Amino acid sequence: MSGGIPFLLTPDTDEARRLLEEELARPPYVEAQPGIVERILTGILRGIARLLDSMGGLAPGPGTLVLALGAVLAVIVAVVLIRPRLNTRGRKQESAVFDDDATHSADHHRGRAAALAAARDWNGAVAEVLRAVIRSAEERLVVADQPGRTATEAAAQLGAVFAPLSTDVAWLAEVFNETHYGSGTASEDAYRRAAALDARLSAERPAPSADTTAPAAPR
Repeated sequence: MSGGIPFLLTPDTDEARRLLEEELARPPYVEAQPGIVERILTGILRGIARLLDSMGGLAPGPGTLVLALGAVLAVIVAVVLIRPRLNTRGRKQESAVFDDDATHSADHHRGRAAALAAARDWNGAVAEVLRAVIRSAEERLVVADQPGRTATEAAAQLGAVFAPLSTDVAWLAEVFNETHYGSGTASEDAYRRAAALDARLSAERPAPSADTTAPAAPR
């Protein structure tokens, strides 16, 4: 039959067993620390593989056909349930926004952001904009100086005193996390949006915050 859909073709017993063994032997599945659902699912898959192995000498029939289809379906379920968690394992643990102990002004970080943007290093440019946003808030006494502050912590603190812009601040922190610790890639549009947010925050009047990390009387 021509024009058929490949994944609808039924594998024989040997092919189904091979698919199971190859999927379970992949390094991410071996290295990942499985949860209870994954352990149960993996046990089912291995049980099917053993059963297929014991039926290897049998002639094809309705029973082996159903079993082979069930094995393929189990592999698909394993990929759908387990792979999203495996993808997150490659992401580094979130750490401080500022990489070194030196303290630079907000304008210094804005200058670095502009230079990196000119070089089309959008990841670096966005990171410097976030640093400028945080440092600017510290300089205005909107939030207290907090060594080791993460992007997520900064977004929560700034969102509390700049409520109308809290969604945008959270977005900037997420872009920073995805590009700085994960495998994400920023774009020119992301940099321009971040720079515009920095300008808006500089002009926005903060609301009083009950957070102990923020002074009671910001200017």
